[in-house]
Amino acid sequence: MLNEKMEAYASECLEDLKKLIRELAVIPAPSHHEDLRVEYLTRFLKAQGAENVHVDEAKNVIWSINDTGDNDLAVMMAHTDVVFPDMTPLPLFTEEEVYRCPGITDDVSPLCVLLTSALYFLKNGLQPKQGLLIVANSCEEGLGNLKGSRCIVDTYGDRIKELITVESTPNRLTSRAVGSHRYKITVETEGGHSYSKFGNRNAIRYLASMIETFYAIKVPDKPDTKTTYNVGQISGGTSVNTIAQKAEMLFEYRSDAIECLSKMKASFDAVIEAYRTMGIKVGVELLGERPCGNIAPEKERPLEEKLEQAIRETLGVEPIYRSGSTDANYPLSKGIPAICMGSVGANGCHTREEFLVLKDLLPAMRIVLDVMATYY
Repeated sequence: MLNEKMEAYASECLEDLKKLIRELAVIPAPSHHEDLRVEYLTRFLKAQGAENVHVDEAKNVIWSINDTGDNDLAVMMAHTDVVFPDMTPLPLFTEEEVYRCPGITDDVSPLCVLLTSALYFLKNGLQPKQGLLIVANSCEEGLGNLKGSRCIVDTYGDRIKELITVESTPNRLTSRAVGSHRYKITVETEGGHSYSKFGNRNAIRYLASMIETFYAIKVPDKPDTKTTYNVGQISGGTSVNTIAQKAEMLFEYRSDAIECLSKMKASFDAVIEAYRTMGIKVGVELLGERPCGNIAPEKERPLEEKLEQAIRETLGVEPIYRSGSTDANYPLSKGIPAICMGSVGANGCHTREEFLVLKDLLPAMRIVLDVMATYY
């Protein structure tokens, strides 16, 4: 439970927290291109007196606390990347009660809350009972393919006894991982001039037909699970008077059940093979693969109970569980207890109208401090 000193810190640090959010939010950080935020955060942590701060090969900023090299570790992390491709400063609009900026709640504010909470323990000279890694990780979004999370788990292995990733919506817990396969599919035909070669096969037509076939797939019907698919982008062709030689799309399917993901893979392969038998060229490139979890419920339960207690004590509400695709996916697939906990409310998430309600920051600080204190 939060003590009076921690409660006071949560209130007193709000202006510094807001400043950190404002400065970080405008720095562009598409997945795989988080370099400017990495530089900023490394400087920030060292300026605050944090030691043993380093950047790994995946562009994770790692603050190692009481890591002896062979002791047990807990990990608390929040991601630096955003879904927006901008490589120039992101627009920030500040109002009395709201900040507006793409990516400000996913995951700028949760990351800033995490780092500001960790600074409480540093400033008060406290050491965790085991090793603790505070991580600003890369590549959580989209085709980042969980590169940052994978690198942390693969580097520290079974020393990690539990992992918490911090995102938005304060009373939500995500401990059931939604796995996914993401593809770039390319269709190629002979094409030609739209008048003189009329009748030649058109790659766009076959791609459109393939999309119709994918959307006729019946998803697996398994109780208490959800399986989906989606065509997210299409492109191709040369001009209005050209029979398209090439067309392509981005396609994914998802499920929170391993067996359902496997059934979707079989259906996907069958569709691709059917179109190849028509004599057209179909290329398939796997762009991303996120695993489902395979951890035993009894192994995950102690971590869930700890976070449930924190939500009840700090927010006075019952936690809501959901399935999701988060940085917890990979550790869960390796049998490591992991969960995505909420902190700051999500508003307009993944849109350019995304906004942060400033009054949400204090409850977020309280819950993250409460959870982090369990390691001390």
